[in-house]
Amino acid sequence: MSPTVTEARTGRHANSTLVVLFLSLGGLAFAVLQSLVAPALPIIARDLDASTGDISWILTAYLLSASVLTPILGRLGDMVGKRKVMLVVLVLLAAGTLLAALAPNLAVLIVARALQGAAGAIMPLSIGIVRDELPRERVGVTVGLLSAIFGIGAGVGIVAAGPIVDHLSWHWLFWFPLVIVAVALAGVYFGVPESPVRAPGRLDLVGAAILSVSLVALLLAISKGREWGWGSTQTVGLLALGVLALVVFVVVELRVREPLVDIRLMALRGVWATNLVALIFGFAMFGTFVLVPTLLELPAATGYGFGKSVSQAGLFLLPTTLMMLVFGPLAGLLDRRFGPKVPMTLGAIAVTAAFALPAVGHGELWQILVSGLLTGAGIGLAFAAMSNAIIESVPVTHTGEAASVNTIARTIGSSIGTAVIAAVIASNTTPQGLPTDDAFTEGFWLCAGVAVLGIVAALILPSARRRHQQAVEVGVEDLPPEPEGLHHAAHARTG
Repeated sequence: MSPTVTEARTGRHANSTLVVLFLSLGGLAFAVLQSLVAPALPIIARDLDASTGDISWILTAYLLSASVLTPILGRLGDMVGKRKVMLVVLVLLAAGTLLAALAPNLAVLIVARALQGAAGAIMPLSIGIVRDELPRERVGVTVGLLSAIFGIGAGVGIVAAGPIVDHLSWHWLFWFPLVIVAVALAGVYFGVPESPVRAPGRLDLVGAAILSVSLVALLLAISKGREWGWGSTQTVGLLALGVLALVVFVVVELRVREPLVDIRLMALRGVWATNLVALIFGFAMFGTFVLVPTLLELPAATGYGFGKSVSQAGLFLLPTTLMMLVFGPLAGLLDRRFGPKVPMTLGAIAVTAAFALPAVGHGELWQILVSGLLTGAGIGLAFAAMSNAIIESVPVTHTGEAASVNTIARTIGSSIGTAVIAAVIASNTTPQGLPTDDAFTEGFWLCAGVAVLGIVAALILPSARRRHQQAVEVGVEDLPPEPEGLHHAAHARTG
């Protein structure tokens, strides 16, 4: 029998500040690498003499690798030790980043990006380590910080890409993150102890294979749909295969003794509603990363573009990343007092307003800036609340597994958001091939509508008291105290 959380923490002397620092660096490097390449794709394509369709595999390989390996590595972390698997993941990330920095051709670069994508399990493993190592009263705020750093990393990647490529070369897009990865790897090796909290068993290889087929088919169809045609045999066939494989996966997982993903836990309202919010926010976040830079970089002569360079456009995302850094930990404090439902709902409201404002009018720079501030606040609140909602709803031995599913939901949402917004822009162009003003209005309204669904999904979350009861029923041992706001309300009713 695996030890309880209390037993696992007894006698542990890890420096929790250093643990959080090293985990944050690993998460930052992964998130930066996820988005850093996108603005530089045209330059990389020109340098490697690659077509637009071929160069897009740099993003696709990363996405597919992350989606397939995140649940497998997250489950292995629960089974054999989160620190052990984290070290393997960071070694893969370092190897992939070094190979990308040295890549002489597109084929090598695609392989390197697949190795980098294998590090997608950093987030669920980090959450699990924090849950194992830190006192429970610090877990919420720390998870909020880690969640915010993932959002910040994605923003930093887009901000930094332009200046790096302008003043150095695209190879430096990988040399800089490699330094961060190396520090994180050394830090985890020397400064993070291994938790004895385990879920012993065997890896469900059949389930892993079926889930891999489903995710590869779905994400390949989504990422390549515009290039192949949404009604093409390839796209429709892959979508059908992905859905069918997902159904088969659920059936198989309900029957095996040691599933890769415990479907019964995923069926808890606190878990599936949180995963739905992750899907929606992934869409909204990457909708921002497509719409805002494109609008800013359009020539001012169009009457609605701002004529900014890639580097200047990236700077407009800085307020978004700074707000994530502020509101991520704040969400942890709100979670401690009210539970995750409140910060998640507030985050969804902020993101809805962030898209509604430029949908009404985006002709002034202040509208773009205010939208960015609201987006950062909303994503900071929601991302942190999602992670806390997951860990407060499942047993400690299933942390990596449940957090991995939430990460996949966010990844799928970001893929859908990128593909849909790109399709909206491509379907509204001028005779010169530039996006029309209506393309941005439609794109912002579409993202606002999706964000409204996020509000609904957040409201579906069970109340703090009901979530607490469900957690007890499934055996969550390290429950935080009942949220203070709920306690005060109950006291007022009985008093």
